[in-house]
Amino acid sequence: MDEEYEQRIESAVDIARRERDERRKRLKREQNPDDHRPVAYNDKTRTTITIPSGWLECPAVGEEICGFIVPSKVPLCESFEVPPGKRYSLKQLIHRQRVLGRKIGLVVDLTNTTRYYPVSDLKNLGIKHVKIQCKGRDAVPDNVSVNKFVHEVSQFISRQKSIKYHVLVHCTHGHNRTGFMIVHYIMRSLFPASVSVTQAINVFAEARPPGIYKPEYIDALYAFYHENKPRDVVVCPPTPEWKRSSDDYGGGSAADPLYETHDEERDVVIMSNDDVLGDEIPWDQQDAMRSFCYQTLRLGVGARGNTPFPGSHPVSLNKDNLQLLRQHYYYTTWKADGTRYLMLITMDGCYLIDRNFNFRRVQMRFPCRDQTHHYTLLDGEMVIDSIKNTDKKERRYLIYDMMAINQVSVIDLPFYERWKLLEKEVIEPRNYERANVLQCRNPYYRYDLEPFRVRRKDFWLLSTVNKVLELKLSHESDGLIFQGRDDPYVPRTHEGLLKWKFANMNSVDFLFEVNGDNRQLLFLHERGRKRLMEGNRVAFEDGIDPSSYSGKIIECSWDSEKDEWIFMRIRLDKSTPNDFNTYRKVVRSIRDNITKDILLNEIEEIIRLPMYVDRIQNDSKAHHQTNLAPHR
Repeated sequence: MDEEYEQRIESAVDIARRERDERRKRLKREQNPDDHRPVAYNDKTRTTITIPSGWLECPAVGEEICGFIVPSKVPLCESFEVPPGKRYSLKQLIHRQRVLGRKIGLVVDLTNTTRYYPVSDLKNLGIKHVKIQCKGRDAVPDNVSVNKFVHEVSQFISRQKSIKYHVLVHCTHGHNRTGFMIVHYIMRSLFPASVSVTQAINVFAEARPPGIYKPEYIDALYAFYHENKPRDVVVCPPTPEWKRSSDDYGGGSAADPLYETHDEERDVVIMSNDDVLGDEIPWDQQDAMRSFCYQTLRLGVGARGNTPFPGSHPVSLNKDNLQLLRQHYYYTTWKADGTRYLMLITMDGCYLIDRNFNFRRVQMRFPCRDQTHHYTLLDGEMVIDSIKNTDKKERRYLIYDMMAINQVSVIDLPFYERWKLLEKEVIEPRNYERANVLQCRNPYYRYDLEPFRVRRKDFWLLSTVNKVLELKLSHESDGLIFQGRDDPYVPRTHEGLLKWKFANMNSVDFLFEVNGDNRQLLFLHERGRKRLMEGNRVAFEDGIDPSSYSGKIIECSWDSEKDEWIFMRIRLDKSTPNDFNTYRKVVRSIRDNITKDILLNEIEEIIRLPMYVDRIQNDSKAHHQTNLAPHR
């Protein structure tokens, strides 16, 4: 009797433990969309292993896409107790694909867990495995994950030689996350100039019926690629029966196609030159793009792979280099107070390159005569425009130079030829398509939803410098730039590219630190090391604690009356201070103090020289000085 009682107690304890484990797993399933019912119990290991909801009835695999991508549901290892006839393991998956003539070389796993199968099984077979952990359910994969997926697949395919391998992509069921990623790949890598989001979604749906069935995934695709979802096409199918019968998630329905992706009015946001634009890309992709920039500009990689920002930098105007305006024919433009970026346009996207030489992807459209640009390298600056008669602002990228077009370096061309090429090959095709959007290859595209607008920056004859100073711009300006008409593109410091700033705006970027004795330390950069500038200090506004800026790059102007630097702002776009040689040139410019009147008087004499008289007459025919209209 006692033995029977003890057995009953032991059985009750086991049941209680199972119920406790089930409660824990229900709580975990609420946090992890890949872990949900039904449940299989393994008596041998006395562990509970969860089979994903709807997995048993979900079709295992779809047809191949683009000739090499295979969408699939997740294969389950032997630890899952799957009913007879329903098993779908890695071994079965690979065998079935081989029967169809497909040799899997890469598996991209988008699930939010590592419990479904051991990755070692793939590695033992010589199959590469890439894990991109995506939450699923209502959480659409983030842009960084998308960038990684597109890059990994593109790299794998580009490295193939004689044997053509296939890429298997799976999430839990192989529909929403899998479809989302594959649609992105189609949009970026195969038909970037001609396919619409609707067409790409349909390509996936035909290969993996019913396709993407969650409306938030569909909407995110249209929003990302700045397209309107058509009202007359059903792009979000009903939730499949195998999913509805196993989950209480409602999903999409046939009534969803009228759902609007975009609001007519953008939300009002506060913009700053310090805002970080775009999304991170994989490091190896960035390294490859850095190499392209260096090759284009004919720069050697420094010690230990050191690759500083390669863009051309102007030098401050002083009494000595002012004479360059007499020796060479120059154009002039305003100096915008914005953020410096190079831009790399490729077939699979557009990349902003900041002063730290980091690349971030932005979704922009740059059509050209050959469908789309591929490795076109530009130079410019991002400004914040105030929209006339409103409180709204918008970003605009002012492009002022071109270094490569479709992988061909043009840095040896004279500036005026690069400037004309920029208009012809980059600006005009884009403006033409904007003006004729209904006749373009993608009539649903909305340029107004891009993160910023684009235009070529204007340059004028030196004889118009006074009018350039009086331009009514829609963004901040702090001086002038003087660009040699016949100059090649010179990376890094360009001694012939001159900048003039209003006296109170000449500035230096220091690394600012405060030591334990509360003493200010100002550092510059010299030969790869910090150089302490003894005897220099910075004045801050009342109420500001200088120690709060310790360790930051700060921009400072010079107060000659107080003989000290004045704090202007933090330079979040820079990770190193100015080079010591740059500092010396700025200090020289401050000391020479070329005022506006001195500059205009000097230029008045310069443009009387024969070199300028003859060229101004010729150039005036092309310019007509119509560029002097206010810029908005």
